[in-house]
Amino acid sequence: MRYYPAAIALSMLAAVTASVGQARDVEPADPRVNTLLASGEAQLSAGEKNAAIGSFESALALDPGHVATFVALGNAERSNGMPGKAIHYYREALSRDPNNVSAISGEGEALADKGALDRAKGNLARLEGLCGKTCDASKALAATIARGPMPRVVSAESVKPEPKVESN
Repeated sequence: MRYYPAAIALSMLAAVTASVGQARDVEPADPRVNTLLASGEAQLSAGEKNAAIGSFESALALDPGHVATFVALGNAERSNGMPGKAIHYYREALSRDPNNVSAISGEGEALADKGALDRAKGNLARLEGLCGKTCDASKALAATIARGPMPRVVSAESVKPEPKVESN
């Protein structure tokens, strides 16, 4: 009985400490981040992929923990044909917010682009558990998986022409 108040105090301390550790900063600390994100999205929709990546990286420099910036960078790298880099950024976003629907969907689409369809299907199952089969992210990921991997780029070194000797 005499340990009862101390046990309650310790359990309250543990609960408060755990909830503070799980708190997420939804809005960036610096308002310039939103401006850079909007600018990057406009550049990306205009087809200026490298300029958009530059804007997103500037936003990341201002607020290194903002999840939306990592998702935007992943989207830009994926549209730039770099699914490996995109997966890196999506995983950074998921390490900060494990249930971020955009990051799960983006990572699944990048995995499908690389040909890792089984892992992309795992992301689809996780996504369907979070938002259902009818949400836009689930539909987009299912369509990307159905489409299959992106065609591989062939390098000039891998294609060797047959030598042909002709007489004049």
